[in-house]
Amino acid sequence: MMEKISAFLIPFVGLKKGLHHFEFNINNEFFEIYNFFDFKKSDVKVHLAFEKKVNMLKLDFNASGKVTVPCDVTNEFFDLSIESDFNLIVKFGEIDNYNDDELLILPHDSYQIDVAPYIYEMTVLSIPAKKVHPGIENGTLKSEILEKLKNLEPRENPLSGQTDPRWDKLKDLL
Repeated sequence: MMEKISAFLIPFVGLKKGLHHFEFNINNEFFEIYNFFDFKKSDVKVHLAFEKKVNMLKLDFNASGKVTVPCDVTNEFFDLSIESDFNLIVKFGEIDNYNDDELLILPHDSYQIDVAPYIYEMTVLSIPAKKVHPGIENGTLKSEILEKLKNLEPRENPLSGQTDPRWDKLKDLL
């Protein structure tokens, strides 16, 4: 596992001042390091624009790719496209500060930075709270679960021939 993480260590002491570019290919092995198993499959490309200045570092992350996730409605797996950006400023000082999301203060004697936690957070946070299979939205997905949900939908009251007004109010919300 250590060699996997070392790929995400950037030794900035040896870098010249100016802009440097790094590319990372992220897959399930990366997420397993963090005990994150929500993706059946993942293929994410991360581009890092790393700018070294006299007294600070500026890191601009950009991730794009696909992850295979289960639908929250049907539990069917589908490919979800993700795209995310994250900017980080690194300054040097006395206090080792990991509390700010966009500012990191490293000790003066630091010589490298581990970008893996930032890539992990950026990627995982780009997943929507509710994942819905695109086949549900466009009506093309055929599934046992969808059929069961349709059977459980409220129907018209057979005695009066009218729908329940409580359900009509809820339909107005859509």
